[in-house]
Formats: sequence, structure tokens, C-alpha cells
Amino acid sequence: MNTKLHAICDSQGQPIDLFATAGQAGDYIGARALLSGLPKVKWLLGDRGHHDADWLREALQDKEIGACITGRKKRKTLVSYDKRKSKRRNRIEIMFGRLKDWRRVATRYDPCPKVCLSAIALAALVIYWL
Repeated sequence: MNTKLHAICDSQGQPIDLFATAGQAGDYIGARALLSGLPKVKWLLGDRGHHDADWLREALQDKEIGACITGRKKRKTLVSYDKRKSKRRNRIEIMFGRLKDWRRVATRYDPCPKVCLSAIALAALVIYWL
């Protein structure tokens, strides 16, 4: 079984919340699951392919969180975003890179999603405190 990891990190690239789904599941499922656990922040930086949905923008607006998500190329209505803030999206990629420094996480030894998420959570805990 393949798994897909969804995560929220802070501005320093430290993991805050993790959620795993089946590999064939869409990315919107992970975004919806992590939405309730968002901390009180001013901005959410997201990837265009995974988080460019009107329902997500509306949910963030209800929580008084600004959305800095670039629009998909095939989007009919253009969405404005702050390009300067958008360049900070690399923090999440740095966090995933740190998680992949752990061999067990990078090679996905564990076929069971619960055990896989447990190993990722252990690695995230160590990354958070270092």
C-alpha cells in the first residue's frame, strides 16, 4: 500500500501537524483534514496544484487567515497573491527534505500506514526539537 503525507509547518520549517492518506487519494482530502488543526496565523502558504480550491480559500477566510496560494494555470478566474510571500513556500520542501534524512521515512519500509505515520511522527518530533 502506498501512502501520501500531508503536513503543516511553521515559518522556520518545523513540522506542526501531519496527516497520512492512501496514495491514490486526492490532495484535497489531506487539506480538509488538516484545516481544523490550523494554528492562529495570519497567512497560509500553499501549493497551486494541491490547495487551489475555492472551498479552501473560503474556509481560510472564515478563520481570518489570508491565503497566499498561486492559482492553477487552467483556472478560469485569476486569483491575486503576494509573490514575495509565495517565495517562502520552500520552507515546507525543506521540512520534507529533513524528514527524508531519516532512512526509514525516505525508503518507506513500513507497509502499514499506522506504523509509517508513527515513524514519520518520531522523525518530526526530533526535527522539531533540534
